[in-house]
This record gives sequence, structure tokens and C-alpha cells, in this order.
Amino acid sequence: MSGKKERFDRILHKIEDVLEEEHIEVARREICRLLKENIDYYNWVGFYLSDENGYLTLTEFEGEPTIHTKIRFGEGICGQAAETKRTFLTNDVSKETNYLSCSIKVKSEIVVPIMQDGRFIGELDIDSHKLNAFDELDKEFLEKICGLISERTRLKSSDQR
Repeated sequence: MSGKKERFDRILHKIEDVLEEEHIEVARREICRLLKENIDYYNWVGFYLSDENGYLTLTEFEGEPTIHTKIRFGEGICGQAAETKRTFLTNDVSKETNYLSCSIKVKSEIVVPIMQDGRFIGELDIDSHKLNAFDELDKEFLEKICGLISERTRLKSSDQR
């Protein structure tokens, strides 16, 4: 277990560097790449951003293309995370009644909201082809990443004023 935490810490340091140096869209793309390439059970990694009409729009991602490029709040795991502003960790998607299937290969999914000043602005979505792929360490790690993205976005917004 400590090997997993150490690996997550190394990746987190790389992500901190990326967020510091790159434009936010480029940084999100690089985060997707880093996560997918360095964690073997992260088979699809992507960001959905919120709009003012209650929809999520897919932006940067790594993995197979998906038809779910626009999702209404409340629909599927992504929409539920947006609506409740909570992390959703589903270790067996076949047991979910409100699941939007991207691929028959997907067995587990975790969706982590990106919050800013109590407002939902987007989310990080990760699919795995393994059952029970995600645990509390994954959740904590991904929530840290989303916190860093939130802070970076806040700093960039205030820089533009």
C-alpha cells in the first residue's frame, strides 16, 4: 500500500510542476496523460467542465473516444457528482441504475468534482477496466489534484483582472 502512496506522491509533484508552468487547458491535457500512462488501471481519464445551463462538457481526455461529450447534471455517475458536488466511487458500474456506459470494458469509475468557492466548476472522471479498481488512496489523490486545479484556476482568474 505504501508503494502506491509513494507513486501517487511522485505523480502529484509532476502535476504541481505542470500546473505551475502550463496554460490550464494544456495542464489538464498533460494531467490526463500523466495519470493514464503512470497508473495501469486508469484506462480512461478526462475532464468535464460545467456550463451555466446544467450540462457537463468533455474537454481534455486520454483513452478511447466517448459519445458522452455532453452530460446533463444528474445523469450518470458524472452528472450525479456534478449535482451533489461529491466524489462518486463506483467499483462495479453494472450495479448502478443511473450509469451512462461509455464502453463495455468499463467496470469501475471514480468522478471527483472540482470546486471553487463552494461552486462546482468541473470534474475529473476516471474509468477502469478492473472491478474494484479504486480505493480511499485513489480518492484522496484525485481530490488533491482537483484541489490544485481549482487553486490554479482561481489564481489565473485573479491574474487577468
